[in-house]
Amino acid sequence: MPLSQDELVEIYKGLKKILKKYEPPFKPKLDLDSRYDLWSFKNVEIDGRKKKEVFFASAIIQSTYVGFYFMPIYAETSLKEVFKPELLKLLKGKSCFYIRDLSPEIVSQIEEALALGFNLYKEREWV
Repeated sequence: MPLSQDELVEIYKGLKKILKKYEPPFKPKLDLDSRYDLWSFKNVEIDGRKKKEVFFASAIIQSTYVGFYFMPIYAETSLKEVFKPELLKLLKGKSCFYIRDLSPEIVSQIEEALALGFNLYKEREWV
């Protein structure tokens, strides 16, 4: 059964609350009723290219799910290996998780992934 708009909003609010724990040091580029993202605004060099900002993670209400976008997986593909099966089955593509339920188990796994990603960014001095 498809999720209602109210259900999508509640999932989004839950994800946003989790992401806000990383603000600061990350800052939102967008903070809307349906999209929230976190960036590191720091001059860095990644793969020989200079960047003024690095995307960390976001939550976006889509039509049938809330997308949880987790960018550290692009920096370190082996992070995927630490995801537990419950979270891994929600991964569509390389970095987007289709969240349709914020069970305590999924919340815990998202929090764990964010902590690993944050530590990776700190190690690489991207934040």
